[in-house]
Amino acid sequence: MKRLALPILFFTLLSLPLSGQSEQDLITETINNFIYGTVYNYPDTIASAFYPGTRMFLYNGTDSVWSMTSEEYATLYSRRPQGTKNNRINRIISIDIEQDVAYAKLEVDIPSFGNRYHDLLLLKKILGEWKIVAKCTSATPIPKNPQEMIAQPTKEVVMDNLKRPWSMAFLSEEEAIIAEKEGGLLRVNLATKERQEISGLPEDVAQAIQIDTSEYASGVFPSRAHGETHRYNAGRFQVLLDPDFANNSYVYLSYAAENEEKASTTKVIRGKLVDDELTDLEILFVAEPYSHGLLHYGGGMIFGSDGKLYITIGERNFFEHLNPVPPLSQDVTDRRGKVIRINPDGSIPEDNPDFGPEAIAGLYATGIRAAQGLAIDPTTKKIWFSEHGTIQGDELNILTAGANYGWPHQTSGEYRSQDYNPPIIPGTTFTEPVHFWDQTVAPTGLIFYSGREFPQWNGNLIVPGLSKGSLWRIIIADDTVIGAEELFIHDRVRLRKAVVSPRGQLYLLTDEENGKLIRVKKDD
Repeated sequence: MKRLALPILFFTLLSLPLSGQSEQDLITETINNFIYGTVYNYPDTIASAFYPGTRMFLYNGTDSVWSMTSEEYATLYSRRPQGTKNNRINRIISIDIEQDVAYAKLEVDIPSFGNRYHDLLLLKKILGEWKIVAKCTSATPIPKNPQEMIAQPTKEVVMDNLKRPWSMAFLSEEEAIIAEKEGGLLRVNLATKERQEISGLPEDVAQAIQIDTSEYASGVFPSRAHGETHRYNAGRFQVLLDPDFANNSYVYLSYAAENEEKASTTKVIRGKLVDDELTDLEILFVAEPYSHGLLHYGGGMIFGSDGKLYITIGERNFFEHLNPVPPLSQDVTDRRGKVIRINPDGSIPEDNPDFGPEAIAGLYATGIRAAQGLAIDPTTKKIWFSEHGTIQGDELNILTAGANYGWPHQTSGEYRSQDYNPPIIPGTTFTEPVHFWDQTVAPTGLIFYSGREFPQWNGNLIVPGLSKGSLWRIIIADDTVIGAEELFIHDRVRLRKAVVSPRGQLYLLTDEENGKLIRVKKDD
């Protein structure tokens, strides 16, 4: 290995001619672009130094990992006046070169904070150009005030022995309703730990069972499993209170409904909560047709700032090749793979987008595979939703009237069905995700955090995941994800829902046979 250890102030090689430049010169030029962009707040210059999508990591605490892409990192500098010099001094300490791979060490001083840290860069020569392909730093965020201090959260089990809880709605700070996927609808007291089952629920709920997913490839949908099995999402899903619950007592519930042929679909009902009973049940929406296969129902619900009820409906396929032409989520005459918008009484708003005369009633957006979580940004009032991919491909999206989110034509992951390539309807325009993960997360019921316990998290999106039990804090600026911190990396558990209480306490529901309600609190 050739090692070049020499202090180099940035800008030293920017003016060298292209002819006769050594590999060291070319590498230094790339690094200087990165430094110049960070010193003078030029996000495009920063991004030009990186291979697109490059991941960088910061370790922020004993049980969390902070990461972002190079594009997200560059966005941090778009919020500052371009051309304004920062109070930071950069120095290239060393460059090691091995054929078309290089490693560089940078020293960064910020005198006003008395702070010094080091950046370690991995570079690769790609098509004749040196690009940064990985970045790791010893820096930690510099707090400008107490609200920006690094949080040290911990978990406290508030309640257990829940039957795979799916969602939660607060009646007050101490009382809530929990919907169990494989149980019932519970009224719980978080202080006394008392629980009472709510009666009056519909009887057509499809029950979750163990199924053999290998049989789905042939289009066979077994009622009982043989061989390797997985548990899928039949049962009760989202419980939601009417915005005017204090006056009308309406509770909304989505669930997997089953007919006499044992086919199922997503159904939404509402009823009035009287003591511990749901009365006056009304059917608001049924995602017909009923079909076989206990998976990908969707079932997420939220009331928008406009007072309308938004519902996610899953595509219901496990393998992509089982789709007809056009695919279910692209067919505006089919209710599957869509986002639905209705009035609280089930009627259709007059200002819904127009998808044509044959479109289903209530259609608001298309191209959905399996979306569960919906959350409202308290600042912009926009609705964000989580989306399950197949092999990776998990996404965050902002809900827009009339948007097509691309599935199955467009995905950031891979297909289970090899060589699947469905024809695209001419003139179709797809909406790109706001964020996607490189690994499988299986994001579920997300929430925007607002509370006193972690003031540095206010306005951040808390995203739980089923896969590997991950929990993410997503930092957003101007509808753009600029960073992601994974929490509790040493204490993972499958998570179905994050919810914030009226007083701003953060709770999690675990997806387990012995399901738990967990409070996330400050480490004492």
